[in-house]
Amino acid sequence: MPELASESGGTFNPVAREELNQGIAAYKNAHYDEAISRFERALQIEPGSEVAAKYLGTAWAQQVVPGLDTPDNLNGAGRAITIFRRILDKSPHDADSMKQIAAIDFSIKNFDEAKEWQKRVLNEEPGSAEAAYMVGVIDWTLAHQNVLNVLQSAGLQDDGEGNRAASPALLGEIKAQNFALVTEGLEYLTRAVDNRPDYEEAMIYLNLTYRRKADVDCADESAREEDLAQAKEWTRKAMEQRAAGEQKRKAQAEPAHP
Repeated sequence: MPELASESGGTFNPVAREELNQGIAAYKNAHYDEAISRFERALQIEPGSEVAAKYLGTAWAQQVVPGLDTPDNLNGAGRAITIFRRILDKSPHDADSMKQIAAIDFSIKNFDEAKEWQKRVLNEEPGSAEAAYMVGVIDWTLAHQNVLNVLQSAGLQDDGEGNRAASPALLGEIKAQNFALVTEGLEYLTRAVDNRPDYEEAMIYLNLTYRRKADVDCADESAREEDLAQAKEWTRKAMEQRAAGEQKRKAQAEPAHP
């Protein structure tokens, strides 16, 4: 949630401030309809308040159910996106609003839009491991679905190992659809790990994306074998990172001995 403190002084209307405070309390108690009403009233009193707008957009976003394409869910998502876009009209470098829009678009499977917003985040915050990771996740998601669609049309299942059983024609179709996605996905996932060397989730998706690259390299067996070796190496690194994280959490949980 945005910080109220940034508008707590000056001439900020005390009635609007009280509506914000009541809205925050309602939000924290998961009373989102009440929170939205409070934030809307605060904006009516202080139409130029960016803080109130961020609270309102966040409250709408909180109610968006990932993957649900009902009219009510899409309407709520659209309301939240509209609010954050208006904020960006006045503050075009506000990375937090970009992140909100990207997350909402991802939740309702507007993957191309979500990816472009994450790239805009990276323009503002080049070191954002999360934004780079999400670009890679989206690329893998789209590439994986392409593979499933092509293979299912021929009655085949994805084996995650380059799909050698598929015909050259099918693999050529997969390559045509996935070359750019796989190339970009590897670039951004590598960037995520560069920005955060202990990023286990990004390592996992590097494994998955190298397996998609094995499909793309269908005409070069040595390249396909190298892709699968890279996939296994990133799995190993992810497992090592997970073990290190668990050991660290265990050490932090243990009481200190005098």
